Amino acid sequence: MISVKSARHVREHLVAIEFSDGLSGVIDLSDTIGKYEAAAELRDPGKFAAFYLDEWPTLAWKCGFDLSPEYLYELLTGSVPAWSQQTRAATPVVAEEKTRYES
Repeated sequence: MISVKSARHVREHLVAIEFSDGLSGVIDLSDTIGKYEAAAELRDPGKFAAFYLDEWPTLAWKCGFDLSPEYLYELLTGSVPAWSQQTRAATPVVAEEKTRYES
């Protein structure tokens, strides 16, 4: 399982990040922040820069917005971590079971 080992604000909506597997790089989160209303206050670079690592650990902000380590990893590499692909493949079964029990 991937987790965020360290992260630091570079500028605007750029974050230098290192994952638990040693992979590191800079991620531009401006599109992500612009996409979600829950992240509206983070469009201000000063507020965006106030992120912290939560208990997962992954990036989180006091406004309640956070991003999964898997999502951040995918942004950096352009691919989904192998173990996460297995989880995604199982998701339709879970959704199907939920629908059956809610009926």
